[in-house]
Amino acid sequence: MTSKISLYTFLLFNVILTISCSKQEKNEDGVIKINKNGIPVMMPLQEELPKLSSDYINDKKYGVSCFFEKIWSEKNDNVAFLVAKNGQIIYENYMGFANKKTGEMITKEMPLHIASVSKVLTSTAVLMLIDAKKISLNQKLNTIITNFPYPDVTIQTLLNHRSGMKNYAYFTFENGNWDKHKTLTNEDIVTVMVDKEIPLETKTDTRFSYCNTNYAMLALVIEKITGLTYPEAMKEMIFAPLGMSNTFVFEIDTDRDKIAPSYKGNNVEIGIDYLDGIYGDKNIYSTPRDILKFDRARYAPFFLNPDLLKKVYKGYSYESKGTRNYGLGIRLIEWEKGEPFYYHNGWWHGNTSCFINLRKEKVTMIVLSNKYTKKAYQTKKLAALFGDYPFKLNEDGED
Repeated sequence: MTSKISLYTFLLFNVILTISCSKQEKNEDGVIKINKNGIPVMMPLQEELPKLSSDYINDKKYGVSCFFEKIWSEKNDNVAFLVAKNGQIIYENYMGFANKKTGEMITKEMPLHIASVSKVLTSTAVLMLIDAKKISLNQKLNTIITNFPYPDVTIQTLLNHRSGMKNYAYFTFENGNWDKHKTLTNEDIVTVMVDKEIPLETKTDTRFSYCNTNYAMLALVIEKITGLTYPEAMKEMIFAPLGMSNTFVFEIDTDRDKIAPSYKGNNVEIGIDYLDGIYGDKNIYSTPRDILKFDRARYAPFFLNPDLLKKVYKGYSYESKGTRNYGLGIRLIEWEKGEPFYYHNGWWHGNTSCFINLRKEKVTMIVLSNKYTKKAYQTKKLAALFGDYPFKLNEDGED
């Protein structure tokens, strides 16, 4: 117990130190928090959002709990699940094994791999650097990563998946381009691109193609601009100032024996492989409660200047018909009528995740599982409980 108290005291001191060492810098768009190292930091929402009535909480809690019990009904399910409005938790549930070998269970403090939901946090750090005028949205990537081989790729085309690059998991695997006995790093991806003359899949900014390489490159951008490693930068810019004490970036050399492992659907453990050294597109471990702190902070008046914030939540890819689109680090569904639906799903090894942000209603939904399942993606149906979204709670099928 003493060691836990000491840890919490240390973490609290870190948060206070980060905030106290920050200063406000004004520009024409608003107020940015800059720390002693000249790096922008994300600050908690200071004002209280409207308090929910007990009747409202009980009504919504009943609907959400019924949904949870229907979807997550098997005894061997692994899940961390949370639904909140105005930053206030309506319902949460934690069940299953974090680690079957040790018998450790999933709890509200247990960090799980959030897979591609990591992209939402990576993009936020990049957007903060843009807002602080450290980089620009239309800046060519080869002005930051000097040996980067594709001259037309910009920060924006990385954020909205329009760069045209191939997925590193494929081109490093093909033709013996990489020795799979060696851990691949973000810098190695660029080296392979250059040395093996990997071509673009499509011309830059001509079509949408979801690609993890984009966010691996954005992690490098964060490192080049801040002078910190990606894990250090994410802690300094986002995790520490928001008090996300159970959130960290997985580092393969130091953390492989500390993390909750992931499992196939049949409960067979999935090991670490050579692609697990890449971060930016994945490799953040967190909890629903920590992600809620992050999501709540995105409502702060000066989180980003209004013009940049609008660009985050708009679609950029209309070359194909359909309602699905991608903004700057967030997926969206745009219907002819009604509010857009903002979300991001994730899958890496056995880890599956879902993050939903109903911005109009200020509703946050977070689902994490360290065992492969598509159940997490059904969480979108809960949007019908909170707003005018065309999902049916009793409708079967998976996204």
